[in-house]
Amino acid sequence: MKSRKSGLDLASYSSGHTWLQLMARGCWSIVWFLLHRPSPTPLFAWRRFLLRLFGARIARGAHIYPSARIWAPWNLEMEEHSCLGKWVDCYCVDKITIGANATVSQYAYLCAAGHDISDPGMRLTTKPIRIERNAWVAAGAFIGPGVTIGEGAVIGARGCVFKSVRPWTVMGGNPAQFIKRRKLRGAHG
Repeated sequence: MKSRKSGLDLASYSSGHTWLQLMARGCWSIVWFLLHRPSPTPLFAWRRFLLRLFGARIARGAHIYPSARIWAPWNLEMEEHSCLGKWVDCYCVDKITIGANATVSQYAYLCAAGHDISDPGMRLTTKPIRIERNAWVAAGAFIGPGVTIGEGAVIGARGCVFKSVRPWTVMGGNPAQFIKRRKLRGAHG
């Protein structure tokens, strides 16, 4: 069947996910809705426990806020004292790794998948995302598939990142551009 508006063959469109993945996603969605989302904010250990039940690798001390959406916990890894803030959308169709002491602030979107627009079936494509230690993804930022945010880098609010970011840099805008080097007060070197 072809869509009248786009001319695409809708019968050939595929999400690229197996039935097992779809069932696991369905179970996780129910657990997220009933047990994760309504949990009080201070119950970080409870949410770590729920995510680990679904295969996430979450270090002790990681903070996941109740409203943070995690698409596939089995593709999420969070190191010590990392944080997924309020209303973060973690679309981890591929692996997403958040390094120690890294923060992803409210309303940020981590998107590890897209679609091949040159393919008539719009085949799903995925690439991992890595946010290295001490990095900060500020409010409302977008991080695209295959991106690495280097150690200590900062992505400014509403920044859109489509290419990897060097360590200890500050980036902002759409697409994100270099603003300055990040220097810590009292740091040597």
